[in-house]
Amino acid sequence: MRLLQLLLMLFSCICLFGRTVQAADAEKRVLFISSYSYAWEQVRMQIDGIRAGLEDNVTLDFEFMDTKRVNTEESLQLFYEGLAYRLSMVEPYDAVILGDDAALKFAMKYQEDLFPGIPMVFEGVNDEELAAEAMKNPMIAGVLERLSVEKNIELGLKINPKAKRVVAILDDTITGQAERKRYYQCAEQYPQLEFDEINVSQSRNFTIRYNLGSLSKDTILIYIVMTEDIDGRRYTDKQAIDLITECSTVPALRMVDGGIGSGLLGGNVVSMYKSGEIAARMAMEIMKGASVDSFELVTDSPQTYRVDAYVMEKFGIRMSALPKETEIINRKTSFFERNREAMIPFSILVAALLIVVGWALFDNFKRRHLMVELEGTKKIMESASQHDFLTGIPNRSKFMGDIERLVGEKKPCTVIMIDIDDFKKINDTLGHTAGDEALKQVASRLKDMGSPLLTPYRFAGDEFILILESNQYKIVEKTAYQCRQVFTSPFILDGKKAKVCGSIGIASYPKDSEDVEQLIICADDAMYQVKKNGKNDFAFYSAQQF
Repeated sequence: MRLLQLLLMLFSCICLFGRTVQAADAEKRVLFISSYSYAWEQVRMQIDGIRAGLEDNVTLDFEFMDTKRVNTEESLQLFYEGLAYRLSMVEPYDAVILGDDAALKFAMKYQEDLFPGIPMVFEGVNDEELAAEAMKNPMIAGVLERLSVEKNIELGLKINPKAKRVVAILDDTITGQAERKRYYQCAEQYPQLEFDEINVSQSRNFTIRYNLGSLSKDTILIYIVMTEDIDGRRYTDKQAIDLITECSTVPALRMVDGGIGSGLLGGNVVSMYKSGEIAARMAMEIMKGASVDSFELVTDSPQTYRVDAYVMEKFGIRMSALPKETEIINRKTSFFERNREAMIPFSILVAALLIVVGWALFDNFKRRHLMVELEGTKKIMESASQHDFLTGIPNRSKFMGDIERLVGEKKPCTVIMIDIDDFKKINDTLGHTAGDEALKQVASRLKDMGSPLLTPYRFAGDEFILILESNQYKIVEKTAYQCRQVFTSPFILDGKKAKVCGSIGIASYPKDSEDVEQLIICADDAMYQVKKNGKNDFAFYSAQQF
């Protein structure tokens, strides 16, 4: 009888141990709610970091609020209703990770309704007051995203010791408002610098481009956030970076690691990957039994210096201007590094040849010949700096110089703005090579129209602009019809005939404006009026219409 009792006790212990092991190894489920969408590079970095911080027995699900693209009360309500339905159809999650400010605000508002008793960990939150308020909740812990404006200004001063201005690219989103406050708080630390901003939410696309192209060399430019302009045109991170890279006359610093390697210089950046990883590890500890309110707010954002070697080369930035711990991406290995062993005898040979060439340079004939070559090279470089490399026609810089000269001399003239209709569709359907070919063919046809009174320029992207040194109505009207004829005959794109159309806006000096910038805006307004009225036509600026 005692033997039977011992066997029963042993069997019970084995079953209990088995259930304990099974419970310990049970699969956990974590939900990540992002304020944005998977299309944003920073979001993908956050997700990769979260995956690295979670253990193998954890399933990770995603929800995207997509507030960068649509941020209205209606969209938030629809997101809430959809999420509430989906949560009602599955078992409760073991933890929720919240990415950026909008997701944290949403979770705090609907905590009792959607996440009762579920621990939540936030990361990527910029608003310190919001983070502090969230930390008062016993079920919320998190990681602050503290972008270092100061460190990036210091880096900008090392790169450009003569800097007198700091300009930030911001918008009026939740993130933009939080970062604007922190940005201007730094002004007291740098009384020698003028603090300014390009507010995308209060600017048109043309104005943004113009402001970037007008930055003086004594400016430190910091790209913080750019989501939507005043006309409702929305920008993905890539589109914003492409616009900044194309138009800015100075290198652009950035405080997060997304987009570095695509045209931005970089800077002191917060690692989105590390932020996600830290938040995921906090969630793991909580799921293993740690109390949520035992965690303090993580205020030391994971930061590093990261810059793009291509941009350094473009703007002539030396390595000595960067902190020693800086990570350099896109760095090319030098010929010497690849051929170290063979370089010593080769260097001796090159040195001997240089000595011979040096003696030859003492000859007067050689010196005169060299001077002629240098003068020719100088002229080529000066011409290249004022011509668009793709189309070969004069560029924006040459246009601004010419129009400012004419207006300064008070010579009547007309600005004709041309924008290729549905250019993005050409790139998307036929490829960027076809898009480049379309630009070159438009430029060629405009160039054929050129005369002593008419000069075409490539303004930016798919926009061209012409200066007609006359404001007589008949001459202007005749030129406008000629511009429209540019799009009459088919284009050859990707070896096939294709229809390419353009919208044309016209403004004259001094009738429409006596200010250069306003004159261009008038032509741009007239061109956008054509866009609204069906495209592929021209229109004269009329103050009554705008």
